Amino acid sequence: MIWAVALALGAVITAGTYLLLSRDLVRGVIGVSMIGGGVNLLLFSAGRLATGVPPVIPADAVALTAAANPLPQALTLTAIVISFALLCFSLVLVVRLIEAAGSDDVARLRAAEPPSTDPHQPVIEEQP
Repeated sequence: MIWAVALALGAVITAGTYLLLSRDLVRGVIGVSMIGGGVNLLLFSAGRLATGVPPVIPADAVALTAAANPLPQALTLTAIVISFALLCFSLVLVVRLIEAAGSDDVARLRAAEPPSTDPHQPVIEEQP
């Protein structure tokens, strides 16, 4: 089972990296979200992947032997909630940016910035 989780983890992070490197802004946001899901899967798999094992230590047990670790499960659940809120916020910002600029291509958004002679704009060196 650990090999299936490792393969899924690699596939999710690879797909997220591929989407993140595209010029489309929406794909980049979804790629960041997929990488976050891969990290959540990695964190969840750190707490043992045994089936049918409760995350509770019996009262007479001395050490953590036949129980799953509940800390990675709690951290993963918290990370899922936070990443979903961040994804929603990012998508709202992207939709607003597309409405304002008329494009979601990163190169076109770069060309829509004010000129570097603007006193409020940092100096950006143009690439040939």
